[in-house]
Formats: sequence, C-alpha cells, structure tokens
Amino acid sequence: QVQLVESGGGLVQAGGSLRLSCADSGLTDSTIDMGWFRQATGKEREFVAAVRWSDGATYYADSVKGRFTISRDNAKNTGYLQMNSLKPEDTAVYYCAAKPGVTYYSGSYLRSTRAYNYWGQGTQVTVSS
Repeated sequence: QVQLVESGGGLVQAGGSLRLSCADSGLTDSTIDMGWFRQATGKEREFVAAVRWSDGATYYADSVKGRFTISRDNAKNTGYLQMNSLKPEDTAVYYCAAKPGVTYYSGSYLRSTRAYNYWGQGTQVTVSS
C-alpha cells in the first residue's frame, strides 16, 4: 500500500520559513516525479512546484518562484518543499503528489493534478501578517 505523509506545516509570521517533508512508503520505484499543490479555504487546488526525475527539471508557480525550492532525497524516500519569505497569501493546506516511473512529462503536464497517481493527506501552513 502506497502512502505519502506530509509534515512540517505550522504557523509562521510573514517573512519566515518552513520546510515541508513528504515521506513515501510502499513505492518500489525510486524514479518518482513529485509535485506540491496547495488549497486555500474556498479555493481550488493549485500547483506550487514539481520535479521531474528523468532530468531533475523543476517547475514553479509564478507566485512562489524565487521563494520556494522543491527537492527530493531518494535515499530517504522523502521529498521537500523549502518555503522562504512566506506571505499571508501562502496560507493553505499543502499536498504532495507522486508519479512513479520514468516519465518525460512536460512542465505543463506536471502542473496538472492529472499527472500524479498518489497524494498525501495534506499539511496546514498558516502565515500571519
């Protein structure tokens, strides 16, 4: 059974930093495309960042570019989202997502929830002004 478990969320003041983790279990394949999405109250889930395993390419939403960094440690079966210079508008539940196997998905496709097979339960990030 595949599980993705996010951690690292919490309450932080504007300008602060958090690092989210996404630990996966049950995935026999370490070749994983990983994405992070978020959903604020009353809004649709939106893309935040993604990394494509085949070439290490990374993609970011314009709203987080330059502030957030996605990475993955395959030895630990864990993905990360380093979030710096946080803003109140970053407040949301953050979800990690995984697509096992070597892909050459385009950056556009990796921005879509359809690219991923597995999802975590989410972790709340709240940024106070």
